[in-house]
Amino acid sequence: MIGQKLVVKMEGTTPSADLLNRIRRGEIGGVILFGANVTTPAALEAVTARLQNAAAVAGRPSLLIATDQEGGAVKRIPWAPPTLSPPQMGAIGLSKTAHDQGVATGRALLGLGINCDLAPVADVPRSTASFMYQQGRTWSFDPALTTTLSNSFARGLWSAGEVPVMKHFPGIGLATLNTDSYVVKLSASKAALAAGLQPYVAAIAHAMPMIMLSNATYTAYDSINGAGWSRTIVNGLLRGQLGFRGVTITDSLSGTAKARGIRVGQLALRAAVAGTDMILLTGSEASTAATYDLLLAAARSGEIPRTTLRTSYDRILALKASL
Repeated sequence: MIGQKLVVKMEGTTPSADLLNRIRRGEIGGVILFGANVTTPAALEAVTARLQNAAAVAGRPSLLIATDQEGGAVKRIPWAPPTLSPPQMGAIGLSKTAHDQGVATGRALLGLGINCDLAPVADVPRSTASFMYQQGRTWSFDPALTTTLSNSFARGLWSAGEVPVMKHFPGIGLATLNTDSYVVKLSASKAALAAGLQPYVAAIAHAMPMIMLSNATYTAYDSINGAGWSRTIVNGLLRGQLGFRGVTITDSLSGTAKARGIRVGQLALRAAVAGTDMILLTGSEASTAATYDLLLAAARSGEIPRTTLRTSYDRILALKASL
């Protein structure tokens, strides 16, 4: 149950023996691929096949193999769609364009053995000071257009058999600093944050399968914990108020742990206790193995409630069974 929660980074362009052994032992539920892991289409297909084969021969659930294929500035597979960036699709303003780009992206990624796209961004920037806007990753300043286009792209991915991941709940459009590198605390009221929830309300209505939680802290909901490890946001807002029944995943905890001056394993533990289903770790393979050990010990001691683990485990396996 702990292993299925973890989505970890692969080092290099081929899987290490240690990573493959961890997969065989059931210590990993997914792998995230970055540009440094990618060389050619044939090599990438071989990598994803080796990763999945390690799980299959050991009788483990299939892996979620993920990447960030948003388009534009964030596009880990350079030759694959989308051919348009979110700002370009926003300028066109057509749902069909976003949907078609999502379909093409999903088909291309699946052909490479990647079954989960950590996209689309659903953040609504409030001004040009938004770091997400400055990175060229947002669709529009208009919440309604952002809702339409992000959901159209997500539905295109999902219709092609690719798991879309709406991000970064409950929205980082107000953030002016990168939440991967800085401690971001947003003091906006619930009313001011409401526009950022619109894309997620639509996504939940369309049964989108996966939502990524932000690393920012939202004082209107929880003055202490970032969204990814806040029970109030994970269970109260997202599941209780909005009715989400799919799989939740943290944003990468590795960078924000460093910014906060705490061990990444401690944040992962808080996320697990809060009920977040999957935990994204982009540190070294040694560090992600250490986090697994910490979480396993916490589960055995009862610090992570078994019922919480079982609920997440069942959600994760149901998602994987649907692929």
